[in-house]
Amino acid sequence: MNPAESSTNTLAQAASPYLRQHADNPVHWQQWTPRALADAAARDVPVLLSIGYAACHWCHVMAHESFEDDEVAAVMNADFVCVKVDREERPDIDAVYMNATVALTGQGGWPMTCFLTPDGRPFFCGTYYPKEGFLQLLSAITETWRQRRDEVERASDHIAAELRAMSSGLPGGGPDLAPELCEHAVAAALQDQDSTHGGFGGAPKFPPSALLEALLRNYERTGSASVLSAVQRTGSAMARGGIYDQLAGGFARYSVDNAWVVPHFEKMLYDNALLLRFYAHWARRTADPLARRVAAQTARFLLTDLADGDMFVSSLDADAGGVEGSTYVWTPAQLTEVLGTDDGRWAAEVFGVTSTGTFEHGASVLQLRREPDDTQRLDRIRAALVAARLNRVQPGRDDKVVTSWNGLAITGLAEAGVALGQPDLIAAARRCAAALLTLHLVRGRLRRASLGGVVGDSAAILEDHAMLATGLLTLYQLDSDPRWLDAATSLLDTAVEHFGGSQGRWFDTADDAEQLLLRPADPLDGATPSGASAVAEALLAAAHLVPERAEPYLRLAAETLQTHSVLLARAPRSAGHWLAISEAAVRGPLQIAVACADDSAQLLAEARRLAPGGAIVVGGPMDSSPLLGGRDRVAGADAAYVCRGQVCDLPVTSAAALAAALHVPE
Repeated sequence: MNPAESSTNTLAQAASPYLRQHADNPVHWQQWTPRALADAAARDVPVLLSIGYAACHWCHVMAHESFEDDEVAAVMNADFVCVKVDREERPDIDAVYMNATVALTGQGGWPMTCFLTPDGRPFFCGTYYPKEGFLQLLSAITETWRQRRDEVERASDHIAAELRAMSSGLPGGGPDLAPELCEHAVAAALQDQDSTHGGFGGAPKFPPSALLEALLRNYERTGSASVLSAVQRTGSAMARGGIYDQLAGGFARYSVDNAWVVPHFEKMLYDNALLLRFYAHWARRTADPLARRVAAQTARFLLTDLADGDMFVSSLDADAGGVEGSTYVWTPAQLTEVLGTDDGRWAAEVFGVTSTGTFEHGASVLQLRREPDDTQRLDRIRAALVAARLNRVQPGRDDKVVTSWNGLAITGLAEAGVALGQPDLIAAARRCAAALLTLHLVRGRLRRASLGGVVGDSAAILEDHAMLATGLLTLYQLDSDPRWLDAATSLLDTAVEHFGGSQGRWFDTADDAEQLLLRPADPLDGATPSGASAVAEALLAAAHLVPERAEPYLRLAAETLQTHSVLLARAPRSAGHWLAISEAAVRGPLQIAVACADDSAQLLAEARRLAPGGAIVVGGPMDSSPLLGGRDRVAGADAAYVCRGQVCDLPVTSAAALAAALHVPE
């Protein structure tokens, strides 16, 4: 990049909607490229790195206050090379500088604001700054850069060394993976539960999707009433609170309060895909009508609000028309205006809409703390309010298609289709998988994201390979289509070759990807499962579906779980997905192969209903899949073969005998 080229904003052609949101800023934003860093070196100025995402409320606030302001932009353009990054498109860059921000400030968040040397070493980091504070910070950074460069070099060297030391401190193994370790992790997590409002810890409360799935799997193994109670308490509280859209389905990103009343209104694909899987699993296990309704509505939310052709987009914004939550909140007068006096009063009572409000300016977020007796009236009122709401300004939508999150959606939709008896959801999962494999695989390597049917340049990371592979393996168990198994095996082989380290350790970026300040390798589960725990899940399933890879996949899955077992011992709330996979592993994992004529067999349907989370279930004629190799119907009757690891029971031919063999609590 010629220094003159940094005198313009170059984001209009970016593949990220978030970056395009800033294309009209007077700031001369550049995308993250080696040329942008080289320009900073040529100009002898720092890099001002701003990281955010399209649905982020405070990102919008800082953009409006500072990045759209000519005074602020003039300072930024004169004294810095300004680089914008979408954390969802480049999670590797986000991970590096989030670690720096947390190390320097004790907390992180978005927008993230970092100042770097031209070779990428951070020397000052923060998050949101109001205009006046930001101008003061820019002046102080520039003065320090020009007058005390030696301090900048020492600070950046020290921070870079600390980050590299942190990244090398990967888990070194822990207790043996055994039921006792799972019990310890469950007990530790339950100590942190909010026994009044559900959830774990205090506000803000994020949906603990992976931990809920893990607890449900633990209940299926142990039959613990206290574990099931914790699952039901949190699942019900979220589903009845303001974090859930009581009119059209779909969960917001998090609740700002203890009681799940007021959400931060952005809706993310990954949250809803993970929660869809959990609620579908809960519905399948207990037949709870709330779980069943929420699973069905969440699936429809994905198919209606987040669909982009056959794939799914990233998010809906927190704001609409520049006002957070304005699409979703109501006053009693607004309800009456739409519904009339009687229905308006009834709806206000049912949805907890008060004259004082639960949100801002006297408005309320809708809640449904109990099911009304008149469900037909509720359905009619819901339809009327949804129609009225469509006339309001709608949230913006980030149309970026992210591989890993679509992989989560494939799994969630497929499992919900089974749990709810809705084959159209399974069909949607198949279409998504086919579209991803067509567009996001380029010359045999996976890409991170696409926009408008055009795949981006960013390389896929570990979670993309693992979560898509798990989705494909889920589909294969439903239809035995070899294309899903072949594609999943290829993705896992790529992951092993390019992302694997030694002794079950994994890096989040490939060994041939862009070399950043350090190579990210975060094993902790966060809003989504870590790449390492996600690949452990895929390896464990594939090992029992791909006989020729069984030994290396099983060995690597076992090494990965053992290396990270320390997380279950020390930080179970940050290891929810690890616990879910460990629960599956200590069961064998469980495999159920049903020899039957076709997919309509009643015994196969019963196997899918009874199977605990993480179990592998296939069905069809003898030899139609590896688990059915040499296994046939028995005396003319469909037969279920139950195995735990490498140990198999005698086949059973009735639903009652299968339930007894699985030891699943009813």
